[in-house]
Amino acid sequence: MASITLNKLNKHYGSLHHAVKDVDLTIADKEFVALVGPSGCGKSTTLRMIAGLEDISSGEIRIGERVVNHLPPRDRDVAMVFQNYALYQHMTVYDNLAFGLRNKKVPESEIKAAIDRAAEILGLHELLKRRPRQLSGGQQQRVALGRCIVRNPLVFLFDEPLSNLDAKLRAQMRIEIKRLHSQMPTTSVFVTHDQVEAMTLGDRVVIMRDGEVQQAGTPLSVYGHPVNRFVAGFIGAPAMNFLDVTIRKEGDTLVAQSPAVKLAINEPSARALEAWQGRPVIMGLRPEHLGLGDGVLSRSFAAKVEVVEQLGSEILLETRVGEARVTVARVPPETQVAAGDRVRLSVQPGRLHFFDLETEAAIVA
Repeated sequence: MASITLNKLNKHYGSLHHAVKDVDLTIADKEFVALVGPSGCGKSTTLRMIAGLEDISSGEIRIGERVVNHLPPRDRDVAMVFQNYALYQHMTVYDNLAFGLRNKKVPESEIKAAIDRAAEILGLHELLKRRPRQLSGGQQQRVALGRCIVRNPLVFLFDEPLSNLDAKLRAQMRIEIKRLHSQMPTTSVFVTHDQVEAMTLGDRVVIMRDGEVQQAGTPLSVYGHPVNRFVAGFIGAPAMNFLDVTIRKEGDTLVAQSPAVKLAINEPSARALEAWQGRPVIMGLRPEHLGLGDGVLSRSFAAKVEVVEQLGSEILLETRVGEARVTVARVPPETQVAAGDRVRLSVQPGRLHFFDLETEAAIVA
């Protein structure tokens, strides 16, 4: 059993900086969890504390049934993949893969069997005699993954391993890591600032901010039901649009209204907002839930197109709605629209999000 349990985990750097604040998190055996957040949110520090590369200030870390707070990294049975690959440049790929096992005095026959297995999984056989400088960035990252596989650890730890790769290689390596986890379902923690990586790789996503966990859940749950404005704006690409509105009642219908927008509110949001009539709130609109108007006034509003981004498969529109900028995603690529055009934007029914203006917490039924 290789679950990871973090209990009231804290990290202080002197008296001025509280980097990780009372983090409680349980990662199940064989689960792949992505820690995501902006720079400085504490995600890499949390990972390094699990690995034993950072001392903890207070709290408890368990790997399986063992408390590992004071164990050195070599005794925690974890393997870590770094952003910079950390390969020995004077060694062949084979020797890089074998290095850790040779230090443990593992018999050469067992080392060869472990390397053959890793090379088969990652397609490294033809690279085993090369040196790292003869490899592409993606190939070097596969070698770094292979070095972890041969150790057969209880836990894989990934510290932004794709950050140095170009966009195409990043996409390829995401697939490699996803495939690796399906073939070797080892408990894994993956740190990234890229929410697309987190959403595509993680069984669960843990969003951090200022050293605290904001929300943990499946990719679908954090996307569809963000607990606050920060999570709503961080998860999703392009980012969620936000407008200040006031909740009013017209007949039997609740509406969200600003000088430039008036939208009918459907269930379950209407039920949650009954008590908010006459009060200002923040309304969130995901770009992918907006489209060019369908003529239904209760779910559309006027906008002025400022920027048209033609992506081939779709168009992104940057529009102005009153004083706010609103991004519209996934407009069909054949749409005839230009900067300066005035359009109506429609919202898919039931796709509005609302947040408390002061606390920024989600308003839910």
